[in-house]
Amino acid sequence: MAASDTAITTKVKASIFKEPELKSLAIHVETEKGVVMLSGFVESKAEADKAVKAAKAVEGVTSVKSAIKVK
Repeated sequence: MAASDTAITTKVKASIFKEPELKSLAIHVETEKGVVMLSGFVESKAEADKAVKAAKAVEGVTSVKSAIKVK
């Protein structure tokens, strides 16, 4: 059985928060049918890429869409 969207959202937030450069950033996470949508603002493209990578590493995530903007 696939993980629930709520559980995936929680795991993605935890995964992003574990990254030292990302934990203080306001990245919003939403999940619908295993598709994670990230939004918010970061300081660099590298931080945005790291957030996407952290989200993709979470079990149950089928794809990641990013609307993260670089300040």
